[in-house]
Amino acid sequence: MLALLLLVGSVMGGSTPQEGPYKHLAVFTEVLSRIKSEYVEEPDMKSVTLGALNGLLEAVDPCASYLSADQYKAYLKDQQSAKADVGLVLARRYGYVGVVAAIAGSPAARAGLTTGDVLEAIQGVSTRDMPLAYAEQLLRGDPDSSVEISVLRVRKPEPQKITLVRTKLEYPAVTAKMLSGQIGYIAAGSLAGARQSEVAQAAKALEQQGAKKLILDLRYDATGTPDDGIAVANAFMDKGLITYLQGQKYPRKNFEADPAKTVSRLPLAVLTNRGTAGGAEVAAAALLDSKRAQVIGERTYGYAAFRRAVTVEDGSAIILAVAKYYSPSGKAIQDTGVVPSVLSVETEPYVDLDEEEGVPDKPEKPEPAKPTEEDPVVKRAIEVLNGSPVQSAASPARSQASPAVPDPFHKPRL
Repeated sequence: MLALLLLVGSVMGGSTPQEGPYKHLAVFTEVLSRIKSEYVEEPDMKSVTLGALNGLLEAVDPCASYLSADQYKAYLKDQQSAKADVGLVLARRYGYVGVVAAIAGSPAARAGLTTGDVLEAIQGVSTRDMPLAYAEQLLRGDPDSSVEISVLRVRKPEPQKITLVRTKLEYPAVTAKMLSGQIGYIAAGSLAGARQSEVAQAAKALEQQGAKKLILDLRYDATGTPDDGIAVANAFMDKGLITYLQGQKYPRKNFEADPAKTVSRLPLAVLTNRGTAGGAEVAAAALLDSKRAQVIGERTYGYAAFRRAVTVEDGSAIILAVAKYYSPSGKAIQDTGVVPSVLSVETEPYVDLDEEEGVPDKPEKPEPAKPTEEDPVVKRAIEVLNGSPVQSAASPARSQASPAVPDPFHKPRL
């Protein structure tokens, strides 16, 4: 069917030169034909077509999905029900379903899942070419019900089976405290719900307590809409462009700072890492480009876009980005993420998994939490706020506690 549609499209092009999309469609049609006629055995063309569709979508949008008519009906029904979940934010990675971040305190986070992990299978079903929206459906269910996943991790070449118990999720609360040197520290593990307003309240409270400078920690903050990120940026910006939204058929929409919503003008440092995504990226990009704050840490994931379902005549649907959020300097956040002004890469603590039980191995006596000031990225932020020279991101200075490591979670997108 797909081959026929492509051929019809090329014929309808009439005398259109074999350039641009028509040239690529002709190549695609020929490859499809060669697979059918030359492959060692009769191929399952339905699977071939589905794989091609998912590969096409992943090349343009790592969070896109193609759903059959039945899958789309189930998706719409699922969207209307408040089900329990395991707490994973997902995107496509190398043909499989990858983890953007695990919500702090969720079953997934307690099992040690983190940014960069790949879900090889869910309930025994391979995620290879699985629609992202369908994977999210499989992970949701009734409270206290369980779901088995098979996980591929960077440091573990063999898949590991983990059983997670679904629960009603609660987004982590915003926490705030005073550090030495009259520096206020705000940790936001989520901007969803009312968390973005809690950030503003925390900043105001710290300033009243005598804070002269602020650190906003957005590491592993991957939940919260771009609107939440705009609100957070506005809490620290009293003028200028925060972000804009634009697509091929979506006219540009600017979001400007409203001085009436600003709660703090103190010097600011923002912390990010590869698990920072969505609304948190919008906030970080705005504060960086407006020179309102230094951004310290790792490049963010690249997740900020406006997505919607585009229906097809047979009842199936494509869920994809129809517009992207851009930084004030004009960079598409989904394509480039947010590159910090001061790169500081910390080694991720690794949680080993018991091969039989499928749960994290826990020491008999867990190590006490280290003071916030001993966090290498927080240390670097304090140095920057206290006037330490800032080198360009192209050749960053890295602390001894933050060794340079390659970033395996980003690849060029077409």
